[in-house]
Amino acid sequence: MIAMTGKSQIFSEIFIDKILAASVVALIVIGFVAMSSASIEFAAQRYGDPFFHMARYLFHLALGVVGGLIIYRIPMSFWQRTGWLWLFAGFALLVVVLIPGIGREVNGSRRWLALGPLTLQCSEIAKVCVILYLAGYLVRRQSEVREQWRGFIKPMAVLFAVTLLLMLEPDFGATVVTVGTAFGMIFLAGVRLWQFALVILASLAALVILVISEPYRMKRFTAFTDPWADQFDTGYQLTQALIAFGRGEWLGVGLGNSIQKLFYLPESHTDFVFAIFAEEFGFIGSLTLIALFALVIGRVMSIGRQAEKVGQLFSAYVAYGIAMMISGQVFINIGVNTGLLPTKGLTLPFLSYGGSSLIVCCGLLAMVFRINHELVTTANRNMKKEAKRRVKKIAANKPDEKNKRLRRAAA
Repeated sequence: MIAMTGKSQIFSEIFIDKILAASVVALIVIGFVAMSSASIEFAAQRYGDPFFHMARYLFHLALGVVGGLIIYRIPMSFWQRTGWLWLFAGFALLVVVLIPGIGREVNGSRRWLALGPLTLQCSEIAKVCVILYLAGYLVRRQSEVREQWRGFIKPMAVLFAVTLLLMLEPDFGATVVTVGTAFGMIFLAGVRLWQFALVILASLAALVILVISEPYRMKRFTAFTDPWADQFDTGYQLTQALIAFGRGEWLGVGLGNSIQKLFYLPESHTDFVFAIFAEEFGFIGSLTLIALFALVIGRVMSIGRQAEKVGQLFSAYVAYGIAMMISGQVFINIGVNTGLLPTKGLTLPFLSYGGSSLIVCCGLLAMVFRINHELVTTANRNMKKEAKRRVKKIAANKPDEKNKRLRRAAA
């Protein structure tokens, strides 16, 4: 706890989960080092400045920290009241980015909006909007979600509209993460298992159709099953990533000594930064990084569970959604890097170069810190009330000459 006094104070009381804070700081430091090492050669060749991506990372981190401080000061009740507004904002962003001349197209995908020095990836914001809206819906319609089909179908209709807009960009990775996060939140809200299973099966069928409907997705899938069969074409990226893992062995080749980042592995500072990290820090370093992610996700889930126990259901569902969104991105990115999943562009939180992802992750974790702050504040307030109640009860049974002293203590 940090306490400050004075009329001009900004924070009166700050309650921080020390384990979560230390884990997040460690991830940011590791992410900055890993991204800088992976990008330095590419930045020198592309921009003539080897420190270009390092400076941009720090710029986005500064925006994320400032935004996080603002979010930390906002009560969770505000997000609960305005959930539908954020959903509308998310829809608006996903529509605007598809308009030619407004949305920025890169490699055949229209996902970004240029806002001065900042390039905003709309799908990152949309995922957060879905979490906020769905958390509020699950609180308002809790009994309906658990007992009636319509309570389950309504959020599915909203989710279908979001995924449709995401696929028009197209952004298959964001679609999978958004759908998975929403399903996880609905499952934790207590939906009937057979209803949930039917929707999961339908979603898997839709996923298969999406894969086979586009030739480039099918090529990625076939390359994933046997990348060495066409290692200089469809399987090139994955085989180069696997070579990076092989070179890393147990302890890695050392910071800055990666060979694969020297233009052998495409997107080495974005989608495949974990492969470069594994090459430079080896199996032990990779395992440490995964353990840090697991610790962060576990703490966020634990805070959500505490909120649920004391009846702060909106905060609980938001925390669950944030944990599942981060864990989904980590699992998919590392799975793609290691060949466990088909190749798909998706950032690794705090490590991959991507301003929108870094800013959004900082904002989401600030929201988790706010949830923890409200939990501790509520617990302290309840303890004080209980202490006053006990003092008053004792005072009522004491002789008259001691009543004033005890009542003054209770006040």
